[in-house]
Amino acid sequence: MSRIGKKPIDLPNGVKVSIAERTVTVEGPLGKLQWEHRPEITVTLDEEKKQVVCTRQDDERENRALHGLTRALIRNMVVGVTEGYERRLELIGVGYIAAVQNNRLELRVGLANELHKPIPEGLQVSCPDQQHIIVRGIDKQLVGQFAAETRALRKPEPYKGKGIRYYGEAVRRKQGKAMTK
Repeated sequence: MSRIGKKPIDLPNGVKVSIAERTVTVEGPLGKLQWEHRPEITVTLDEEKKQVVCTRQDDERENRALHGLTRALIRNMVVGVTEGYERRLELIGVGYIAAVQNNRLELRVGLANELHKPIPEGLQVSCPDQQHIIVRGIDKQLVGQFAAETRALRKPEPYKGKGIRYYGEAVRRKQGKAMTK
């Protein structure tokens, strides 16, 4: 039995969940999210206990995996509409700057041209200063994907540590050329 899948999802006050066919809709103070689950998994809402319960049809390997996944994704939706998600990035390097203008992220990260990344619908991207980027939203997958794509534009390199990295990320440094005698 999936340890994660069999745990019920407690619904905090102010969160409404509706299940129609295979579509799960979660509505809360920060917004509304909708997701369609796989037919092998059954999702039910217990109104009295204010819980969402996921069950699976049988113990096949794929269904066991989907059981925990379904529960985790619905839990992420509940957390997203109540608290939201945030990912912070920092730019390390001389002359590396970031700014948000006209619904796009503009980056100068040591390349010949300036990089422009459009901000998807449903995300709030801000730059408190020129070396930090904050990505906020209610969809965990969307926040993480945008942050990962932004980081991939200029990954931190191992010799000087320059590049775009997650806030607090440790970059393993290499020594470089050793002097010969």
